[in-house]
Amino acid sequence: MNIKKNDDIRLYIENMTGEGSAVGHCDGVAVFVRGAVTGDEIIAHIIKVSKNYCIGIVKDIIKKSPSRIKSDCPVSARCGGCSFREMTYDEELRFKKSRVVDAVKRIGHLDVPVSDIIGADSTQHYRNKAQYPVSISDGELIAGFYAYKSHRIIPCSDCLLQPSVFSDCLDAFSQWVQQSGVTSYDEESGRGLLRHIYLRRTSLGEIMACAVTNGSSLPKSDLLVDLLKSVEGVKSVCQNINTKKGNVILSGDTKTLWGSDTVADVLLGKRFEISPNSFYQVNHDQCEKLYKKAAEYAQLTGSETLVDLYCGAGTIGITMAENARQIYGIEIVPQAVENARRNAGINGITNAEYICGDANFGAEELERRGVMVDVAVLDPPRKGCSPDLIDTVCRMSPKRIVYVSCDAATLARDLRLFDSAGYKTQQITPVDMFPRTPHTESVCLLCRQRQR
Repeated sequence: MNIKKNDDIRLYIENMTGEGSAVGHCDGVAVFVRGAVTGDEIIAHIIKVSKNYCIGIVKDIIKKSPSRIKSDCPVSARCGGCSFREMTYDEELRFKKSRVVDAVKRIGHLDVPVSDIIGADSTQHYRNKAQYPVSISDGELIAGFYAYKSHRIIPCSDCLLQPSVFSDCLDAFSQWVQQSGVTSYDEESGRGLLRHIYLRRTSLGEIMACAVTNGSSLPKSDLLVDLLKSVEGVKSVCQNINTKKGNVILSGDTKTLWGSDTVADVLLGKRFEISPNSFYQVNHDQCEKLYKKAAEYAQLTGSETLVDLYCGAGTIGITMAENARQIYGIEIVPQAVENARRNAGINGITNAEYICGDANFGAEELERRGVMVDVAVLDPPRKGCSPDLIDTVCRMSPKRIVYVSCDAATLARDLRLFDSAGYKTQQITPVDMFPRTPHTESVCLLCRQRQR
């Protein structure tokens, strides 16, 4: 390799990576650059040289890509959140679909039809949840987001992905910090109190504001409540106590300081109450499109038994319950299971039962009961499904599996395992749940080809 650190090289950007970095080749070596766009011709300043690749930064743009636009965010070049602020939305959608197609072929070794990606009507202010890392210096609160692959906070109180009202909530937290003398958590020493600020806002305008703390005491908590109560829409002020080391944001212990324990949302005509620990899709409008496609794939006629693995607050199953004979939801977070049961009751759903445990435990419990499952819905975390779970689901022998995934690589891996077990993927539809970021959601239909 002839490339050295601090070299300036001419580079044509050939493509983007799954993390949102641009990639080109120089002397046969891959060079990764943040902030460039496919089709750009740039001068890249090399900041790291590894055995098989290099990392650079954009020093100059020689020729702009037709897909390049001017970023509308003042911190997008430094923040690790939005990778596609300088790319047209059409090109972003093209890339995201191509990434799903590539993963299924390259990792899954499958030839599966991939539908056009379902794009978003709006790429601004769509997130209903924000988790701000914080730092406090001389009584001043710094809240924002981490720089790419670091724990260095880039201050940002008015992110274009978040509801504008979140900046008012941050102002309230900032005033409380100034008057309470609280300190911020230090990862290395394990000392300090305030770790994160966690905000949720539903489509009904209800806001939950949560202080994530390294300890149960909260100086001047009444002041914090009074400041947040003055923000329009705040219905719940709570404290999540997380004394564990590591980067997990929420622990299991949350107490309500004022207002409701939950906030309410409406999704596909169904009302849901959401607690701080419950999984809930961050993009309401795109979630409705995703769930409609999942329901289309489930092909329910009113006579089927459906199992909803990783059910969270019960959203997918409840939106399908009226067209099923029986719904079983499985979720490991006890608070989310309580939400799911309550949500079923709120919506008059009497044909839903919820099991608290991990997906393997719940699937095996249904197997022990001899429950005959017609349709299985899987919505696992980014790491996908374990081989044991896939084997258990296949033993239940549902006619159809609807698999919702937020990671194309683990999806392709799992589809290959299902394929080997006799479940053929019929169709994949990507959904842009996270505009301006590199993440893509997909929903897939798998059908049983043979009895095991």
